Amino acid sequence: MNRILIVEDEPAILLGLSGQLRREGYEVLTADNGDDGLASALSAKPDLLILDLMLPGISGYEICRTLRAQGQQLPILMLTARGEEADRVLGLDLGADDYVTKPFSLRELLARVRALLRRTQPAGKVQVEDVEIDFNAYAAAKNGVPIDLTRREFHLLRALTAKPNQVLSRDQLLDAVVGEDVYVSNRVIDNHIVALRAKLPDGHLITIRGVGYKWIP
Repeated sequence: MNRILIVEDEPAILLGLSGQLRREGYEVLTADNGDDGLASALSAKPDLLILDLMLPGISGYEICRTLRAQGQQLPILMLTARGEEADRVLGLDLGADDYVTKPFSLRELLARVRALLRRTQPAGKVQVEDVEIDFNAYAAAKNGVPIDLTRREFHLLRALTAKPNQVLSRDQLLDAVVGEDVYVSNRVIDNHIVALRAKLPDGHLITIRGVGYKWIP
């Protein structure tokens, strides 16, 4: 389960966003001022930081600067009420990875969260009984004999194997396959699952009816 730290001083935003992220299956930590936010970012080792720029105590800019100066590489998503391009550029120059301007669409923010977390997931290799899958090389083989997987099938399989025993919805898997900027019916995921089951050993890709799919190692 990915751990997300939200540093935000507006109670309504902090409560609403933390609640939604928990419903999405994330572990959520919160802080409502800059000093506590920086301390939590350093001690709790979150997988992603959602960071407001204008905070009581030290600013989001200073938090970002400090984390990067200490070699912390966690992805940082800035929240700001400022619309000026110079403010966004400064945040990005200090090491933030993305930004959302208030008021923001919750759906867009969640999509950006998923995208940032995907970028930090290690690719590597997965062994499934007598099948080896190399996500770096986009190669798969059964007992040394190559298996033909499409690029989308690799992306789908990587998303599933990165969260073993965890149910992923079709929408979550669709993000992994095509990204947020392309509209494709999420039923395309069902077709990819059918194709993958025909190429992999039985019993690892499990359907949770009405919810989604999960990977059993």
